[in-house]
Amino acid sequence: MPDLIYLDNAATAFPKPSSMIDSMAQFYREYGVNPGRSGYDLAVEAGLLIDRARRTLDTFFNNPAHDYNRLTFGNNASDALNLIIQGICRPGDHVVSTKLEHNSVLRPLYEMQERGVITHELVPFDTDGFVDPEQIARRIKDDTRLVVVNHGSNVLGTVQPIAEIGRICRERGVTFAVDVAQTAGVIPIDMAAMQIDVLAFTGHKSLMGPTGIGGLAVGPDVPIRSTRWGGTGVKSAVRTHLEEFPFRCEIGTANTIGIAGLQAGLEWITERGINRIREHEMELTRILTEGLQDIAGVTVYCAGWSDRHLPVVTCNVADMEAGETGMILDVEYDIATRTGLHCAPLAHVGIGTAPKGAVRFAIGPFNTEEHVRTAVEAMQEISVLRQPRSA
Repeated sequence: MPDLIYLDNAATAFPKPSSMIDSMAQFYREYGVNPGRSGYDLAVEAGLLIDRARRTLDTFFNNPAHDYNRLTFGNNASDALNLIIQGICRPGDHVVSTKLEHNSVLRPLYEMQERGVITHELVPFDTDGFVDPEQIARRIKDDTRLVVVNHGSNVLGTVQPIAEIGRICRERGVTFAVDVAQTAGVIPIDMAAMQIDVLAFTGHKSLMGPTGIGGLAVGPDVPIRSTRWGGTGVKSAVRTHLEEFPFRCEIGTANTIGIAGLQAGLEWITERGINRIREHEMELTRILTEGLQDIAGVTVYCAGWSDRHLPVVTCNVADMEAGETGMILDVEYDIATRTGLHCAPLAHVGIGTAPKGAVRFAIGPFNTEEHVRTAVEAMQEISVLRQPRSA
């Protein structure tokens, strides 16, 4: 669809760099075999590709463990967050999180509390979309095992003060987990400086990789257990699942083609520079936000384009359901957005858009000024159509 204006990059970045697509095709053409299971050359080459991606991501996140094997792969951030929450928490533990979280955090916490395994508390956010670290500090108790926070909201685009929260957790001896699904590839992430113990990432958003690949970066001394057990390709006679990394957090055959694509996406980001990409996206965010704010009848929630925001703009047209607005943008203007609750229902409760949700525009590196100005013009026309006619 050459005329499509794609503004749903917070869900999945699109289009992807051609180098990423080429790398995946090359993998299957040249050495698409099972890595680490045999000693022949193709298997070794596939294994080396995985090791290279581990090293790249370990450096990318500046994991203070300085052990690239503690960079483990899985399906996506939801998969990784389930492993974190279930692998760290024990019966009777208390967990602190926030009302900005995605269901990939909310649902595991709710399920484990319903089963009587843990208790948890959710910290609210202020009218600008930010969490106060002191609110988290006040909820940490003697039995608090884990604090888990998303770095950047997929609804509001607000970037939380992770370093300050990390300092509090380190002082209180509580494991600190961060969901970087929205920020990895957009904002530099330094686990050491931010005092992050373990983070969950996904490849298909701003890391410019394919869907179906993500994982964990596990810092030193993180008490995470295996929650799934199976093949590792090594020490097959051992009856229990292996404790050493990366096998502790991985089972079965790796998604090697996904890892190949993710490695290529990371190389693409590195070549262009993460700061340069961010400057481009945030300038477009400024144009979009200012344009939407100038339209009568359009409400923009927690707007901003500073270093504390992502290239995400969420809004609604007065007296129009978000789903209808999104449908008109799609059908009449060939503009792809995301509408509804964005898998973060409590964020929408907090800004007053539940249960119908809102329209989210999410800018990516391939968007242009023409794209966002066209989106503003479309929203202007939609707003005019919804204004009541005078008698």
